[in-house]
Amino acid sequence: MFISSRAGRRYVALLCVILAGATFGAEWEGYERLDRERLLEILDGSHKGVKPEVTSKNLIDVDLSGIDFRGANLSASVLNGANLSRATLDKCNLTVSFLEGANLSGASLREAMLFSSQLAGAKLIGADLTGARLIGDLRKADLSGAQLVRMNAAPDMKNQSMGLMRANIVSATAIEADFSDSDFSRTDFSFSDLSRAKMLRTRLFRADFSGANLTGADLSGADLRDAVFTDTDLSGANLTNADLTGATARNVRGLDTATTTGARGLPKNE
Repeated sequence: MFISSRAGRRYVALLCVILAGATFGAEWEGYERLDRERLLEILDGSHKGVKPEVTSKNLIDVDLSGIDFRGANLSASVLNGANLSRATLDKCNLTVSFLEGANLSGASLREAMLFSSQLAGAKLIGADLTGARLIGDLRKADLSGAQLVRMNAAPDMKNQSMGLMRANIVSATAIEADFSDSDFSRTDFSFSDLSRAKMLRTRLFRADFSGANLTGADLSGADLRDAVFTDTDLSGANLTNADLTGATARNVRGLDTATTTGARGLPKNE
């Protein structure tokens, strides 16, 4: 990932905090505090054709609902607890941004950049992340009914000098979410509720579904090679034409009720 010299040290510091899994209770000294009115002035004052710059700002708990941020650079900004419901964040740069506990229900994040973003506990109910790039922390996030199609959420295996950076969707709720035609390779879905989720043709190479609920999920044509299914519930899941070569299945529930027509490499339940 390229980082400009001007923002380099701040980006690296923030990235280290994310990787360390620290609790974000700091006062964010040095981050300019903005309210809704000041933010709208910045967005409205941007020159035509120039993307708005809202980097390294403190927008904690601010009501940003319905605002059009389209194409804005929000990298390294702190939006923990902010209300971004129905906001338009298409093609926004949210690299190393903090959205812990933020409300993004009904928001549009089409083709947004969410690299090393902190979204733990965020509400993304019905949000549209079509085509977004995601490497971030979504522990305990609510993705119910969200559109996560044609996304790239796979780690960059050529740039892992600080350890494996991947999408973390642990203990999340993603009931009826749509992950179709996306790449979620190596994503950790442990203990998440993915019931009735759509993962048609989704690349899930080495994904971890330990303790996950996949009842009624549609995994037709999914790439599940080397995936981990430990204490996973696959009751009524659709695995038609899925590739499970090298996958691990231990104490899997409901596998006998799943549709497995044309599935390859179906593992023996240990």
